[in-house]
Amino acid sequence: MAEVRMPKLGESVTEGTLGKWLKNVGDAVSKYEPLVEVVTDKVTAEIPSDEEGILIEIAVAEGETVRVGTVLAYIEQSRPASEQQPVLVESNQQHKAIEPLTTKQRYSPAVRYLAQKHAVDLQTLSGTGFAGRITRKDVLASLQTVNEQKETDKPLLPPTEEKHDIQTIAITPIRKTIATRMTESARDVPHAWMMVEADVTKLVKVRERNKKSFKEREGIDLTYFPFFMKVVVDALKEYPMLNSTWTNDGILVHQGIHLSVAVATEDALVVPVIHHADRLSISGLAHALSAIATRAKTGKLTLDDVSGGTFTINNTGAFGSVLSKPILNPPQAGILSIESIIKRPVVLADDAIAIRSMVNLCISIDHRVLDGLITGRFMKLIKGKLEAFDVTMDV
Repeated sequence: MAEVRMPKLGESVTEGTLGKWLKNVGDAVSKYEPLVEVVTDKVTAEIPSDEEGILIEIAVAEGETVRVGTVLAYIEQSRPASEQQPVLVESNQQHKAIEPLTTKQRYSPAVRYLAQKHAVDLQTLSGTGFAGRITRKDVLASLQTVNEQKETDKPLLPPTEEKHDIQTIAITPIRKTIATRMTESARDVPHAWMMVEADVTKLVKVRERNKKSFKEREGIDLTYFPFFMKVVVDALKEYPMLNSTWTNDGILVHQGIHLSVAVATEDALVVPVIHHADRLSISGLAHALSAIATRAKTGKLTLDDVSGGTFTINNTGAFGSVLSKPILNPPQAGILSIESIIKRPVVLADDAIAIRSMVNLCISIDHRVLDGLITGRFMKLIKGKLEAFDVTMDV
């Protein structure tokens, strides 16, 4: 009998959440065939089987979070019956071995452990697993029956008022992961926040001038986001402390700029990484963004796609937002939200009033790493670069 254990999906990953079982008890499993979907704080991955055989027991239910190395399931390996050995079951109460069991009565380690812990006589149970095998669920069900019997002996209490107007929505594994990460960030990291307004009228003209030819030449849409990404990358080169991460041993200032980009999927927000964004042009950033967004929305992100980010940029303007206060993505020291571009009347330097395209830039920083002075200079540089686009430039 082979054990399927929770693998280590990354150097810093210590646990994972079972997203979805891709096989049912009793199904035949081929070697290297995807068996279960696991969600970590880094990535969602399909775990393959290392053995060929029959899935005889699922030990961890969907939605449960367990540590790396935990047994997830058991597979009866394809091998001659003559090689199978009977298993002895020991009772905690009697401290003696029961007679050797037949092949039909063999129990998994998880079943034996539960039976011993709760003094359950496995011989009295009927199995619901493959070929009548007793599973962990059968043992738990027997314990539930005992508990329900105990409850019937208690005096009845007046019924509580029914709540008809409340709907309970199951928490998905990825939502649990997001909740854990965001709670840790809000609790453990001292956030500071700043907003700067920029006039992007020239940027709007550049994009409008290039979007048709870009689509014909490159095969993808030219959005505003790659322009913002390029400006942020250039500013990070001049203020590398924004491109750093906090550790208890010291602040790590990264030479390469690896942009974490928030991407919305149907039921969650994931943050894949564009590695070495400082080596890419606006066109290159547009292609990298399109590719990684497609992988995120189709569930094809790899561990490398979600690892190694040094600064996060978030396109909240895509949802119509004009102001937000982003939560840091630890251990990164900064996250910048790009809000909606809005046309409105603006007073110019000569006191004339004109209709301009304006955008709010909202940044949150780790105050252990950064202060208002360097952050203010960083944001001022971004504002200046956004307002200085050459309207005749080609992308």
